Amino acid sequence: MSVVRRTAVALLGAAGASMLAAGPVMVVRGRKGRAEIQAELRAQSITFPDKGHDADAGREVLTGPEARRYAQMIEGNVRTATGGRTYAQVSADLMAAGGTDEKLAALRQTAFTGQMLRASLLNAYQAWEVTTLVIGLGTLLTGSGAALTATAAWLLADGDGRRA
Repeated sequence: MSVVRRTAVALLGAAGASMLAAGPVMVVRGRKGRAEIQAELRAQSITFPDKGHDADAGREVLTGPEARRYAQMIEGNVRTATGGRTYAQVSADLMAAGGTDEKLAALRQTAFTGQMLRASLLNAYQAWEVTTLVIGLGTLLTGSGAALTATAAWLLADGDGRRA
């Protein structure tokens, strides 16, 4: 086997071994990240309200997709409470009224609180999506690393029909 080929096979094997080492670490870190997200959501004791036949009724929010659905529910509630206005719009209305309108002040607080809760839940959802990506990439790296390592071993052993 030529020096160039031997070097290429060694690099292929090294790349495969690196991927085999990194892939499972990524999977474990992704799963650990998910567990942390679930622990934080569990600590908040967020439960979907009982609303008859809704599939989420009474369910505790423990995953990113559930956090997103709850955030969407909050968004709807805030829009209903504010007549479709945003926090900024309600705040502008309050300032235009001289800042003393108690009803607008309470509405601004409702909009602010709702938007902050919604943002926190959407952050949990986004973090969940990142863990999905990390787990998927870790799995891909592991499989690719195994394939590269096996290919390098095959090439070293008998890749061109001749013994190396």
